Amino acid sequence: MELRKKTISGMFWSFTDYVGNQLVQFVIGIILARLLTPSDYGLVGIVMVFIIISQTFVDSGFSQALIRKMVINKKDYSTVFFFNITISTLIYFTIILISPYIGSFFHQKEIVPVLKVLSLILIIDSLMIVQKIILIKNIDFKKQAKLSMIANISSGIIGIILAYYGYGVWSLVYRSILNSILLTSLLWIFTKWKLSFEFSFESLKEMFNFGSKLLISGLLNTIYNNVNYFIIGKYFPMNELGFYSRADQFKNLLSNNFTMTIQRVSYPALASIQNDKVKLKYGYKSIIKLTMFISFILMFGLAAVAKPMVLTLLGEKWLGCVEYLQLLCFAGVLYPLHALNLNILNVKGRSDLYLKLEIIKKILVVPVIIIGIAIGIKAMIIGMIVNSIIAYYINAYYSGRLISYPIKEQFKDIFPSFALSLTVGIIVFIIGNIIPLSAIIKLIVQILLGIGLTVLFSEIVKLDEFIEIKKMVNELTSPKTHK
Repeated sequence: MELRKKTISGMFWSFTDYVGNQLVQFVIGIILARLLTPSDYGLVGIVMVFIIISQTFVDSGFSQALIRKMVINKKDYSTVFFFNITISTLIYFTIILISPYIGSFFHQKEIVPVLKVLSLILIIDSLMIVQKIILIKNIDFKKQAKLSMIANISSGIIGIILAYYGYGVWSLVYRSILNSILLTSLLWIFTKWKLSFEFSFESLKEMFNFGSKLLISGLLNTIYNNVNYFIIGKYFPMNELGFYSRADQFKNLLSNNFTMTIQRVSYPALASIQNDKVKLKYGYKSIIKLTMFISFILMFGLAAVAKPMVLTLLGEKWLGCVEYLQLLCFAGVLYPLHALNLNILNVKGRSDLYLKLEIIKKILVVPVIIIGIAIGIKAMIIGMIVNSIIAYYINAYYSGRLISYPIKEQFKDIFPSFALSLTVGIIVFIIGNIIPLSAIIKLIVQILLGIGLTVLFSEIVKLDEFIEIKKMVNELTSPKTHK
C-alpha cells in the first residue's frame, strides 16, 4: 500500500479510535455528570494529575524511540516490556507511601484511598505498551479502535451502574481500572506478539539515549498541562476544580484527542521519509494545513456553542464551567500546531533540541501560575492563551529551520483557515445569543448553521484544505482503502 493511502487509512482508524472512543466516554461522562457532583470530578481530577505524571515516567520516551527505530528485534520489545513493568511497580509503591502527604496538602483526606486504588492503572497499562507500539508502528489503528471501543463501552456501563447505586467518586475510579484491565487483556489476545524472556542493557541504553530527553520533555509538558489542577485544587473550592475539570474535558475531546489522532499517524509516516528533505517538507506542510483547518473549526465552534451545549448535556448545576470552556478553547486551538512542530524535531532525531525548547517554554509558565494564585482562574486561562502564542512561535521557528519551512510561510498557510473559522464562529455565537429558543433547539440550530457556513465559505474561496478533505473522503469510501 502506498504511504499516502496507508496514512489516510491510518488517520481514518486513528480518528475512529480516538474520537469514537472519546464520544463514547463523552456520552458516558454526561450520564455520570448528571449522577455525580462537581466535587466528585474535582477529587478525581486531582488524583489523575499524579497518575498522568507517573505514566510519563513509565513510558520513559521508549514508545517514540521504538517507533522511530527502523529495525527492531524481539529483544528490543521484551526489554521495553520488562523495564516498564519494573518502573511502574516502583512508582506505584512510591505513590502509596506519599499519598497521606498529598491528602494533607490539598486538605482532602478522601484523596488518599482513591489515589492508592487508581494508581493500579500504572501497572496495568505497562503490560500493554508493547502491543500499542506495534500497532502504531504499523499504522494499524483499526484493531486498536475496535478493542478500545469494547473496553470503553463495557467499563462505562459498569461505571454508570455504580454511580446510580450511590458509589459516588468510586464509580469513576472502578470504571477507569476496569477499562485498563479490559483493554490490556484484549490487546494481549488479539495482537501477534509473543513475549521472550530477554533483556538487553545495550538495547536499553540505545533507546534511552533518545528517549530520556523525551522523558524529561514529556514530564515538563505533563506538569505544565496539569499544573492548573494543582493551583485550583489548592487555592479554590473543590467544586470550582470540578467546573474547570469538566470544561477541560470538553476542550480535550476535540483539541487534544484530535491532535493525538494526527500526531500518532503523522509521526511514523514522516519518520519513514525523514531522509528526503523535499518529501518531508511537502508532507509536513500538507498535514499542517489540513490539521489546523479542522482544529480552528472545532475549537471556535465549541466556544460559540458552549452555553447551550452545557445546559443541554449537563444541566444548570454545571453552568459554572461555560466561561472556563470558552477561554480554554482559545488556549487549546494552537495545541495541534505545537505538537506537529515538535514532531519534526523527533523525526529529525533532535530530542536534545526538543528538551531545550520545553525547558524554555515551561519557564514562561511561571507568571501564569502566579496570576492564577493572585487573581483567579479566568485570568490564569488568559495567561495560558498568551503563553500558547509565544510557545507556537518558539516551536515553529526551530522546526522550520530543520526542514526549510519558516514561520512566516507556515503562518501564511494556516491564516485562510483561521480567518474563515473565526468568522463562522463569531456568526454562530451572535446568532445563539439572539434567537429566543430553548437550549437544545438553539444548540442544533448553531451546529447546523456552523456546518453550513463552513462548507459555503470554503466552496466560495476554494480553500485548499477543504478540497483535500473531499479527496480524502473519496479515497476512504473506496473499498480498497479499508482492506
